[in-house]
Amino acid sequence: MSPVPDIAPVVVFCYNRPWHLQQTIQALQQNPLARRSRLIVFSDGARKDTDELAVREVRAYLATVGGFKEVEIVLSEVNRGLATSVIEGVSQVLDQYERVIVLEDDMVCTTDFLEYMNEALLTYRSRPDIFSVTGYAPPVQLPKDYPHDLYLAPRASSWGWGTWRDRWQQADWQVRDFESLLTNKQLRQRLTAGGEDLWPMLVKQQRGVISSWAVRWTWSQTRQGAYGLYPVRSKIRNIGTDGSGTNFTFATEAYGSELEEKKLAMPADLPPDVRVIEAFGRYYRLPFRLRIKNWLKYGIRPF
Repeated sequence: MSPVPDIAPVVVFCYNRPWHLQQTIQALQQNPLARRSRLIVFSDGARKDTDELAVREVRAYLATVGGFKEVEIVLSEVNRGLATSVIEGVSQVLDQYERVIVLEDDMVCTTDFLEYMNEALLTYRSRPDIFSVTGYAPPVQLPKDYPHDLYLAPRASSWGWGTWRDRWQQADWQVRDFESLLTNKQLRQRLTAGGEDLWPMLVKQQRGVISSWAVRWTWSQTRQGAYGLYPVRSKIRNIGTDGSGTNFTFATEAYGSELEEKKLAMPADLPPDVRVIEAFGRYYRLPFRLRIKNWLKYGIRPF
C-alpha cells in the first residue's frame, strides 16, 4: 500500500447500540491506516431512563478501544439527537482539520475503506463541484458500459462519508431559502434529481416532523450545483436495519451484499454522466403508496 499523507480523522457517532458499535469499530481496526488515524467518538446521552444501561455499556466498551493513532471520546451528558450531534460534532472536528471521515455506529467497512476515503479526499479536494465522498454504493442499475470505478450523483450519502471544511462551511442548516423552494418548481426538480424522496423529507424536516441533517446537507450541495462521489461497488454495509436505529429508509437496500476490496481508479477530471444520474434518481423513486401518504397526511403534492 502506498503511503497516504495527511490522514483524515475518523469520526464515529454512537448512542445506545453496543453490539453495532463494536462491529463498526472492529471493522475500522482491520484497516491498515487505522494505526495512523485519529479516532474521535461522539457518544450521545440517554434520551430516556430505559436507554441508560445501553449507553453505559457503550461507554464501557469505548474505554477499551485501541488500534488507532489516538482515540478521543466525547461524552454528552444530555441527549442531543443524531442531527444535532452530527452537525455540531463534524463542525467541531473541521475547526481543527481540513477534511474528515464520518461513520455512524451501524456501518461496517472493508479493510481498504480508510485508504479509499483518504485518497478520494485528496484527489478531489480541488473540485468545488464535489461536496462529499462516500464508500457506500446503493444498488443502482448503472449502464453496463459505464467505464469508471466511481460516479457523481446529485445527492450526499450519510453512510460512511467524508467532506472538506470549505464545503461543510457552506451548509445552511436553517434552510433559509425554503420559501423559495415552495414556489420554485425548478429548484425542487434540482433537488429531486438526487431522489424523489428528498423533497418530502426536506418539507418534513422544516415542519419539525423529522430531524435530518442529511437532507439539509444534500440541499446545501444541490443549491451549489455540486455532487456526491460514489463507488460503483460498496465498501460500506449498513447493519442497523433491524429496527434499532433512529432513522430508516423506504428503499429495499442490498444491506447484506458482498463488499468489494479493490483499488479504485480515481480520475481527477471524473465527469458527471447523465445516464448514471437518471438511473440514480430512478432507484430513489418513491413508491406510489408513499406519494399518496405524503399528499394526504402532509399535503406534499407529487410533481
